[in-house]
Amino acid sequence: MGDITDATAITTGSRHSCALRQNETITCWGRNWRGQLGNGTDTDSSTTVEVGDITDATAITAGDDHSCALRQNETIACWGNNWNGQLGNGQSGEDTDSYVPVRVLGITDTTAITAGYSHSCALRQNGTITCWGNNGYGQLGDGTDISSSVPVEVVGITDATAITAGGWHSCALRQNGTIACWGNNGSGQLGNGTDTDSSVPVEVGSITDATAITAGYDHSCALRQNGTIACWGYNRYGQLGNGTDISSSVPVEVGDITDATAITAGDDHSCALRQNETITCWGNNEYGQLGNGVWLPQFVVGFGG
Repeated sequence: MGDITDATAITTGSRHSCALRQNETITCWGRNWRGQLGNGTDTDSSTTVEVGDITDATAITAGDDHSCALRQNETIACWGNNWNGQLGNGQSGEDTDSYVPVRVLGITDTTAITAGYSHSCALRQNGTITCWGNNGYGQLGDGTDISSSVPVEVVGITDATAITAGGWHSCALRQNGTIACWGNNGSGQLGNGTDTDSSVPVEVGSITDATAITAGYDHSCALRQNGTIACWGYNRYGQLGNGTDISSSVPVEVGDITDATAITAGDDHSCALRQNETITCWGNNEYGQLGNGVWLPQFVVGFGG
C-alpha cells in the first residue's frame, strides 16, 4: 500500500486486509459491508482506513468478515460480522455486527490470536486455548456443536504453543512437537486418518517434530524441525504440494522443500519462506496467487502439473 511504510504485521480475510503499524495502530482496506474495516462505517475502501480506538495492538488476525486485535494488556478486541458470535462480546445474530472494535469477554492473558471463517480462538499464557463464534462443526473444541458468543475452553489442551484456524477447523501446536486439530474433517483436514468431524481435539498422525502450523480453508500444514513441510486435507488444487490432486486424511510431505523457515496457507494454496529468503507456493493459481506469472494450478516446484 502506497501510504503504509511502517507495517510490522499483516493479515487478510476473504475480501479485506489489515496492517499493524509501528505505532501499534491498525489500518484496514477492502470490503466493509459488515464493518470489518473497523472505522465506524460499512463503506468499502480501496485505500487504507484507520481502525477506531486502538493504539496499543501487538497482533492482528482476520476471518471471513471480521477482524481481531491483541492488545498490550493481553485483552482482545474484534470488529465486523457477528452473526455467529465471532466478536466474543456476548452478542450474536442479526443487527449485532460492530463497525468499531469491541472487547472479547473474559480474557486478560492472551499470547496469540487466530480467526477462522466465522470463529476466533486465543492462546493463553497457561497453554490453554479458548474459542468463540460458529461451532457447527465443533471448531470451538469444547465437546459440543453449540455456537458461543463468549469464549469457551478447548477440551484437553494445556500445553499449546501456537494456534491456527481454517475455514471450519482449528489446530494447536503442542510443546512436544505434536499437533491436535478439531472441527470440520470432511476432507481430512484434522489429519487423524478419518473424515469424521470432531468437537474435541484429535492428534494429527505421524508428526512429533512440528515447529509451526497453518490452516487453509480445508487443509492444514506443519513446518518440521528439518525444514520440510507436511500437509493434509483437501487437495483438489494441489495445495498439499505432493504432486497429486488427491486429498489426504494423514500428513503427506511437500515435495522438493527441505529448507523452509515459515509457512502460511490461503483458502486453496500454500506458501513457504525458505532459508535463502525466497518463497515457494503451490495449489490453486486461478487468480495468480502463486506469484509465478501463470494462472493454472501448480502442485509444487519439482513436480508436474
